[in-house]
Amino acid sequence: MDTRDPVPAPPPGIVPLLRRLAAEAVGTGLLATAVVGSGIAAARLSPTDVGLQLAENAAATGAALAVIILLVGPVSGAHLNPLVSLADWWLGRPHHPGSRAGLTLPEVGAYTLAQTAGGIAGAVLANLMFDLPAVTWSTTRRTGGNLWLSEAVATAGLVAVVFALARSGRAALSAATVGAYIAAAYWFTSSTSFANPAVTVARAFTDTFAGIAPASIAGFALAQAVGTAIAAVGTRLLYPDPSASAAVVVAPHTDRPAAPARLTAGSRDRRP
Repeated sequence: MDTRDPVPAPPPGIVPLLRRLAAEAVGTGLLATAVVGSGIAAARLSPTDVGLQLAENAAATGAALAVIILLVGPVSGAHLNPLVSLADWWLGRPHHPGSRAGLTLPEVGAYTLAQTAGGIAGAVLANLMFDLPAVTWSTTRRTGGNLWLSEAVATAGLVAVVFALARSGRAALSAATVGAYIAAAYWFTSSTSFANPAVTVARAFTDTFAGIAPASIAGFALAQAVGTAIAAVGTRLLYPDPSASAAVVVAPHTDRPAAPARLTAGSRDRRP
């Protein structure tokens, strides 16, 4: 029988919030760069074939998203989306006092600002990489009931996938699964699956293949919020226990530092 005292868990929050916000800004920026940049490249490489342009844009975005989740997930969870952060808060509300899991509401606000700022910077970066003006407001109007319905469906699917994986202990599959879902949703939705308010705002800063006119943002954002609400209710119904999974949305991450290495006889202290 092991009679050693259990090692106490370090207090939460040791990973500074600013570090997590930086990861969310960088991650969302890279996602926006992938979306906008691959759209520009697709339009230039396949100027007469819109279907091929969409295929190129979807494949690049899905692959990039999977890589980005692996890159920043261990730091912030790789939400990369204000609605995923909001759902993390709502689904992590306490069942009883002291049982809260997931982000707090102020953290959701901070994540949202970081994600939106990062997304805008990413769109600007894509413009510059393709020798375009840093900012050109999109003139592509995207409005209508079919597009709003598509955004609700796309966002509901995304949020459902994220939390179903987290709550069933399969968050390690999130990078590949979320990337594949977004690539597929480009094709089965008429809106091409924006499914992310931060990236939607960012795409207004480029008058290219992936752009959206500023006047169309509100309708998309509202539809995305409706989709998130539907997914959150469904997730709570199917996967009611948040306690063991709130720290792995979207990707497994931790607020705890690595345990210090223990020196044994004959070993060397390799710390700098």
